[in-house]
Amino acid sequence: MTDRTAWRLQASDGSVVASNIDVADSVWRRFVGLMGRRELPAGHGLCIRPCSSIHMFFMRFPIDAVFVDGDGRIVRLYEAIRPWRVTRIVRRAKAVLELPAGTARTHRLNVGDMITLV
Repeated sequence: MTDRTAWRLQASDGSVVASNIDVADSVWRRFVGLMGRRELPAGHGLCIRPCSSIHMFFMRFPIDAVFVDGDGRIVRLYEAIRPWRVTRIVRRAKAVLELPAGTARTHRLNVGDMITLV
């Protein structure tokens, strides 16, 4: 995957969680993440990999952070993380999906669920 390719995030039941996921897999794109954006529209998100924790410095809006292992299994969920917060290091996490706040609840995502980028 390249950092400029849009992907779709799909739950194990086949439902589409987000239809436009950008992948940040370079050092620069992982560092910048969503900083500087005014919003993250519904259906959009960012996959940062590799990643085992995130910071919300210079962010303007809350997000859901879905940490997944190498197989795409959710190992930790943070719902509606507010700006200027930091997550703990999530052991076993290989990537994080940053989604609009409320997405995890709307799609009933839980630790142990499988999700894939297609």
